[in-house]
Amino acid sequence: MAKIKPQRIPTPAWSMFPSLHEDVSPLLEAKGHPFTFHDADNDNDCIRSYDTSIMGRFHCGSPQCHAKVWSSKKIAITIRMYAGQRYNARVYHQRCQACRALSIPVLDDSYAGRVAYRLLKWRGVEQDRPEFAGESKGPHQMELCEGCKAGHCREGGQVDGLLDQLSNLSLVGGRAGPPRVRGGEQRSSPDGTV
Repeated sequence: MAKIKPQRIPTPAWSMFPSLHEDVSPLLEAKGHPFTFHDADNDNDCIRSYDTSIMGRFHCGSPQCHAKVWSSKKIAITIRMYAGQRYNARVYHQRCQACRALSIPVLDDSYAGRVAYRLLKWRGVEQDRPEFAGESKGPHQMELCEGCKAGHCREGGQVDGLLDQLSNLSLVGGRAGPPRVRGGEQRSSPDGTV
């Protein structure tokens, strides 16, 4: 009798981390803006979204790989807000440089700070911009970044973001319309209009 080989489930290109809500929640509640984590991973009823990056490390899960651990200061993340004071964040995975296996990150505390900052900013709360600790040790490798492949990495998507802005310009009435930037945010024009 032929042996049936078990099917390996492929690693997804991103994850959500609902367990980290316990780190985000106190930062929001301290400013009087409690949120709950929205478990549904979709954009359907998303009110706002924003692409940014966080820090963490990756462990290559391939038993044949010699490059077991690496850190990243540019892990792509999309923060999304939903009606009813709900949010979630999609964190994109990276591929191992040595074997190209997809790896899920272990996040540091930059996740909680970055998510809370964005949600509070959307609620109009004045605050200092969170700082990254340290500089990246090398160039961003777009071919290893799932955020780049999905069009949600600010580091690798800078050219795409510029093209998106240019494609949204309008010359109706001889005046360019407002440039739209990734994440549904709008930038003011030089004359102060939106």
